[in-house]
Amino acid sequence: MKRVCVFCGSKVGNDEQYRQSAVELGQLIVEQGYGLVFGGGSVGLMGVVADAALAAGGEVVGVIPGPLATKELLHPDVPDMRVVANMHERKALMSELSDAFIALPGGLGTFEEFFEIVTWAQLGFHRKNTGLLNVAGFFDPLVELIDHSIRTGFIKVDNRDLIVVENSAKSLLDRLRTHELPKVRRWLGPDTT
Repeated sequence: MKRVCVFCGSKVGNDEQYRQSAVELGQLIVEQGYGLVFGGGSVGLMGVVADAALAAGGEVVGVIPGPLATKELLHPDVPDMRVVANMHERKALMSELSDAFIALPGGLGTFEEFFEIVTWAQLGFHRKNTGLLNVAGFFDPLVELIDHSIRTGFIKVDNRDLIVVENSAKSLLDRLRTHELPKVRRWLGPDTT
């Protein structure tokens, strides 16, 4: 792993633990020798995780669509800011630049970005680990929904291992470094099984 992409909210949420976990994650990414890839904003948990990584002296790469650069207040201190045309290009570039993915608490955009990356792994488009940093049980309902989808036959049992869930940043980074993804059938191109 060289770079870790963090998906997270453009708000900080109403529990101080969300902010604290974003700070801890940003610091740990740098301490463990990784670069940070994030959504390019200076607001919310996005800004918090970027500020922590910058303060720790780490490599930080922001990726933001041009139309959001002013609305999300493009992070002024990130030296490597990539401005792209739209959200599709943002996710594609974030995926290309990153070796693993973490979701911190966030809203619909965070969920959408995270699940697109997981879906790409399910389809065999990449073999990169993805994880949920389950701060204060934030992702418990989402994990239960995934498990419910497995029980009801919509997700293969093996695909549950596409997502690593941990309650602490250190545990999650450790697991992402060593986690073995399940073998999946590549739906387009050569089969990875």
